[in-house]
Formats: sequence, structure tokens, C-alpha cells
Amino acid sequence: MTKLNLEHAARIVDAALEHAAAQKMKPLTVAVLDAGGHLVAFKRQDRSGILRPDIAQGKAWGALGMGDGGRGLAKRAQIAPAFFVALASASNGRVIPVPGGVLIRDADGDIIGAVGISGDLPDNDEACAMHGIQAVGLTADPGGDH
Repeated sequence: MTKLNLEHAARIVDAALEHAAAQKMKPLTVAVLDAGGHLVAFKRQDRSGILRPDIAQGKAWGALGMGDGGRGLAKRAQIAPAFFVALASASNGRVIPVPGGVLIRDADGDIIGAVGISGDLPDNDEACAMHGIQAVGLTADPGGDH
């Protein structure tokens, strides 16, 4: 199993933000967590809202905690809303089940971390996370029917 290190995490953040700039997206906040849910790298662009850090980390943390990307979690939340209300309570509100939380998998398919991005539309947040992960040669798993 590959471990997520600071160099990879920093490159993921920078590549995600470069993709956002090229697409002229709104200011983003990007968080990269390791497999244990610990923050490894983080950046909040100027003019990104004050709740964005919590949302970005919640997207990544929820993906790790449930073993499914934000897109998959969003679909599951539509099917079982009561479960996700309970999940929000059990996690002290840390799970944000929307696109923009993307699992990072190594070459063996093992989860080694997650990226959470907030600031633009959820699909755009997710696209930036996927771009950042793929830029370092790792596999992005947004969950759902990706």
C-alpha cells in the first residue's frame, strides 16, 4: 500500500487550484486528508468563504468515514435520508454528503486519503479534486456512477 505523503498532498492541492483557475471557477478551499482522516495539506484562496474550510474537510472526512466518494454519498442520502441525519449526529456534523469529496486510491485500489473541495458548484469542486489526484498519478474515486 502506498502512503499519502506531504509532497503528493501539496501537489494535489496546487493542481486542483490550477485547474480551477483555468476554468475560471470561484475561489476554492482544498483539503487533503490521509487515510486516518488527518489533515495533510490545505489551502483557502482569497475570497473563499469562512465556512469553506469546514465544508471541504467535511466532504473529505465523510468520504473516508463511509468509504465512498461524495457523489456516492449524495445518492445514498437521497435513498436513506434518516440514516444521513443520524450519521450527521454521530459525526458531530462532520459528514458533508455531496460531490467534491473524492477518495484517493493507490495502484492496488486501497484508500490512502481523500480530497475535499468547496467554493464552486459541487460538480466543479469534484472535477478539481479529481484533476489534482490524477495529476500525481493516483486514482480518484468520486463514488457513485463515475
